[in-house]
Order: sequence, then structure tokens, then C-alpha cells
Amino acid sequence: MTGKHMGHAYIRGNSRESLRPQDTTLATHLHNNGYATGMFGKWGLGEEDSPGTPELQGFDAFYGYLNQTHAHHYYTNSLLEIQNGKTVRVPLDSTQYTDELIMQKALAFIKSNKDRPFFLYMPLTIPHAELQVPHPYLQRWLNPDGSSKLGPETPFAGGPSYHAQAQPHAAFAGMITKLDEDVARVLAMVKELGLDDNTYIFFTSDNGPHKEGGADPEYFDSNGPLRGIKRDLYEGGIRVPLLVRAPSKVPAGAVRNDIWAFWDVLPTFCDLTGARVPAGIDGLSFTAAIAGKKQTQQHPYLYWQFNENQYKEAVLQGDWKLVRLKAKGQPEKVELYNLRNDVGETNDLAKKQPEKVKELYSLAQQSKTKAEATVFDWNIE
Repeated sequence: MTGKHMGHAYIRGNSRESLRPQDTTLATHLHNNGYATGMFGKWGLGEEDSPGTPELQGFDAFYGYLNQTHAHHYYTNSLLEIQNGKTVRVPLDSTQYTDELIMQKALAFIKSNKDRPFFLYMPLTIPHAELQVPHPYLQRWLNPDGSSKLGPETPFAGGPSYHAQAQPHAAFAGMITKLDEDVARVLAMVKELGLDDNTYIFFTSDNGPHKEGGADPEYFDSNGPLRGIKRDLYEGGIRVPLLVRAPSKVPAGAVRNDIWAFWDVLPTFCDLTGARVPAGIDGLSFTAAIAGKKQTQQHPYLYWQFNENQYKEAVLQGDWKLVRLKAKGQPEKVELYNLRNDVGETNDLAKKQPEKVKELYSLAQQSKTKAEATVFDWNIE
């Protein structure tokens, strides 16, 4: 949203911190360039009555969740919406599946803005941690006798954050099925409204697979050959696919191996829409790669930082990746991997390559500023 990586961003993890009045987002820049801006799903950068609420960060329309924990639940008695220029809480019938309500609002936004430039951001919650899906989607993955088509199930008992689920594999598959259909509905509406040749559609994931709420990434082999899951800085936690569709503008069926990251989304979208690219960001525009052309702008390296349970940072430069782990009061652990030869990060080369460790460690130190948000102790050294 801000074009900054986690060494420079104000908010650097799941928290109840808010963006500040001086912060600007992708939506701000597109809104200022004449685009209608809508977000439908989960926003984690400012709760009610804070400077980070969607209407204060560039969005004309919003419907969904502001609080991370609230977003765990698909059956709830309220969501939030921009009404008359302010984000307010709206009551719900708690028997309604919120993903479907969010989808209906998103589709209505497309339809109501078909005659003007628009930016639609859909941070959908499925298949987030709680494994709940309307029965017709679950039923597709059940045998006539009610047993799971995916084999014997181990029920998830639930807990303070998530409801129990007797058939977690079938429920997860049902949620993915609904997500597939939701994406198809967006594609169909864009085509039906005659916008197919004038719309870029991007689809990606904010992290690797998760295991909360009864999810089972090992069963589904969700990270393939990669090591790690959500909250890890190994490739399984941070390497995700990106699909881009724009007939006549993006070559169909092409595969690109350009290495770019989420902080590149802001300058790329600004470039595509003619909006001003702000100064002082970490991102680069990858419009050339999207168009199938040579991408001359490249990052010399990429940097990540994360702090839940322990402080983590990673640097990727060429084939080499450094992972640094530091628990408070404990000695740090530094690991080095060659991704060309070892994409699964199974062979730690730190002891064999001390000069490469020193080089990447130095890059990590150069890539971060002292964190200003105070929720976590981000400044462990």
C-alpha cells in the first residue's frame, strides 16, 4: 500500500497500529489521478476513528473488516462500510456468509463505475484461518454418506479464535472452490460490461500457506518444494505467484521469472494509470515485464523483516539468501542458502561461505530504519 518494504514501512506486522495522516497509499495516488477507488475485504492498517481508516487513506468505497481478529470470523453480527464519507459499523444477520456479502459489494462497485476509471482492491478473507464455508460448497467435497472425498478427516477442536470444524480438509477445499468462483464472477462481469480490453486484473497471495484454524498445508502440499509457511521468511512463507491478465496488453500464457515484490505494486500501478509515483519509496515499476518486454529496472537485492515470536529478517541477492533469526535474550542465528541449487533451503552454507554471510548481513543492516511503531520490539539487534 505504501511502496515501502518492511525495513522502512511504518506498520511492519499484524497489530492494531494505524497509518498516520502523513502516510499515503496506492489508493491515495490513484484517487488523486481521477480513479474511483474501492476496497472490499480485510484492511489491517487502521481501525475505527483512527487516521488509517480507508476513507482517510484514499478509498471512496469500502466494505469488510478493519480488525485482524474480527476477520477470522465469516459469520458475524457486523462489518464496516464507508457511508457518507466515513467508515462506520453496520449490523448484519450473523447467518450470512461475509465473503459472499463482500463479493456482492465488489461486483456492484464495478458495475457502478463502469463508465469511469476505477481501482478495485479485493483483499478477500478466504481461505483465511477459520475453516467455515456455506454447506453447498462443503457438500461438493463430501460423499453421499457425508464422509469427506479427501479421505479420513481429523476434526479440528476449535479454540478461542476459531470455531471447530469436523471436516477441515473438505472445508478448506470448499473455500478454495468458492474463491475460484468469486474470481470467475469478477472476470465475467468485466467482460459483460465491455471492459475486458481496458482492464488489468492482478491475482496474488499475501503470504504462503497457513496452518491456523485447522488448515493442513502438508496434506495439500501447499508450498510444494519450498520450505516454510506463513510467518516464515523461508521461501514457503514469502514466495508467491502473481497472475496478470489484460488482453492485448499482457501476452497470454507467458511466464516471467523477474523478481519483484509487493512494494513494487504501488509504482507499477501508478505507472499503468499515469498517476504520480511518490518519492522515497522502495518499489520499482515492473510495467515492462508485464507487457512482455525487457525489464531494465531491477532490484539489486530484496529485504524482508518480520517480528512475531522472534525477530526475523532476510536478504535475497541473486542466487544467495541470508536468513537471520533473533529471539530476545538469545544469541542470533544466521543461515545462508543458494536458491539456484537449493530452492528448498535445506543446506545451510553459512559456515562454508563466511564472506557471503558478511556481505549480505551488511546489506540487511543498511536496509532498515528504526521502527517507529511500538507494538512489537522491532529493534532487536
